[in-house]
Amino acid sequence: MTKKPEPQYQPTGALGPAQREAAWDRLGKDQFDVVVVGGGVVGAGIALDAATRGLDVALIEARDLASGTSSRSSKMFHGGLRYLEQLEFGLVREALRERELALTTLAPHLVKPLRFLYPLTHRVWERPYVASGIMLYDTLGGAKSVPGQHHLTRSAALRLAPGLRRNALIGGVTYYDTVVDDARHTMTVARTAAHYGAVVRTSTQVVGFLREADRVVGVQIRDSEDGRRGEVRGSVVINATGVWTDEIQRMAQQRGRFHVRASKGVHIVVPRDRIASDTAIILRTPTSVLFVIPWNTSHWIIGTTDTDWNLDLAHPAATKADIDYLLEKVNEVLVTPLTADDIQGVYAGLRPLLAGESDETSKLSREHAVARIAPGLIAIAGGKYTTYRVMAEDAVDAAAGDIPQRVSPSITEKVPLLGADGYFALLNQTPQLAQAYGVHPYRIEHLLNRYGALVTDVLDLAEGKPELLQPIGAAPSYLRVEAIYAAAAEGALHLDDILARRTRISIEYAHRGTDCAEEVARLVAPVLGWEDPDVKREVETYRARVEAEKLSQTQPDDVSADALRLAAPEPRAQILEPIEG
Repeated sequence: MTKKPEPQYQPTGALGPAQREAAWDRLGKDQFDVVVVGGGVVGAGIALDAATRGLDVALIEARDLASGTSSRSSKMFHGGLRYLEQLEFGLVREALRERELALTTLAPHLVKPLRFLYPLTHRVWERPYVASGIMLYDTLGGAKSVPGQHHLTRSAALRLAPGLRRNALIGGVTYYDTVVDDARHTMTVARTAAHYGAVVRTSTQVVGFLREADRVVGVQIRDSEDGRRGEVRGSVVINATGVWTDEIQRMAQQRGRFHVRASKGVHIVVPRDRIASDTAIILRTPTSVLFVIPWNTSHWIIGTTDTDWNLDLAHPAATKADIDYLLEKVNEVLVTPLTADDIQGVYAGLRPLLAGESDETSKLSREHAVARIAPGLIAIAGGKYTTYRVMAEDAVDAAAGDIPQRVSPSITEKVPLLGADGYFALLNQTPQLAQAYGVHPYRIEHLLNRYGALVTDVLDLAEGKPELLQPIGAAPSYLRVEAIYAAAAEGALHLDDILARRTRISIEYAHRGTDCAEEVARLVAPVLGWEDPDVKREVETYRARVEAEKLSQTQPDDVSADALRLAAPEPRAQILEPIEG
């Protein structure tokens, strides 16, 4: 039997065990203006947008924040250079404006500039063609915080990226984009929404809708941890479930105005020393592009694939064919080819694309759509990670007609995420913080780029417990106190939440988190109220998940990979699969 969690210090906007219980009570008692279904970046963004307009908001997520698409992206907060060739100028302009906002105001602690090399392979025509495209890219969104393009000879490009084969390019162009830890960013958006009054509750599954005549007036919910059932009433429900959009619409017994098609994107993670380059690289493929992106200081992320997926939506599986494709494409340009033995991490995610515009997923529009499915029910789908804030604004605007009170305009372009205010000052005070807490300055910088100005909340949890400022044994990039903070303030309820999303241990180490699972479980046990049997179950469940994923990655096709992945146990024991209507 799980014991009562120990009380913990809770900073503003915290999502810990105490808030979780209080949230369940409020969900059952309060009348909300907006009920948001889905805890990805769009759902979290909608909750933040509505809360900062002065509305009463509830955000409900069946699993964990960002547990679907929003933790499995290419880790870029970008305009989408390739969309210029598809003539989607409005989308690119919108995304680049959001990139600039994130870099300067909303999330400078999480969104970082990143230099890219575009290798040129054709003489005469390609350089002016690429130059004009990147010039448009540099100016469309009014970007002022990153340098413009720079042209290189082949020798200069190879000095920048000596890991590229000499015959793989005839020159190059550098330009800037940005990189982001998508899962941490989404979680921070949700915490910021909670800071402004939203009720945020994960492991809470929508299992039905409440109706009065033809109007949707709320949702029926089920706790994914203990099976409790309840009801949440609201003036309007917003379906922001991404690839689950059609499932939720069927549950509401409403015909959707659009359909969502899932496209699988697979990425591999390799150690930094396997590719000699001082810059990220973007490569053209016959159907799309391939990114080689620096991840932290010790890894590269290489991706992505783009294929239809019609199987389990919660746990998309990478196949051997996916991995071989990525290795084949990147090895076409590398001096020293990568092998399967170089891969330390693999992850697969699903893009929610609006269906019906093309048979090829790579050409489906990344524009988003908002529709009033029924009185009191709004759906939003499509779009791209970078434009989450615009999508959120459009969704709340569409929902305003179902809210009795006057709804103020969106102000989220002026609302920094938690940790942004004070970040730059603290960055300048890194030596003083390091001395005050007895932590090496590089650790402080690492923490600042994960928590921003909340870094002192994290470190203060180790007061009187200096052992918590030591690194996790088998994952030394992270301090023990970070695992505790994930459970105490960031809404983590299971090992998978901590190892796969609050940290990225599951993709950054060859053991994928199995070697530190027990240490982390015992660290967070007092916070989450786990007894020894709970610790054992969490560790076994996590290790089974990793083993299932590794086995699935040896399979030749999606069906066999999916079957192996689904054999692993689900940490949220009471979640309903498939969703019941």
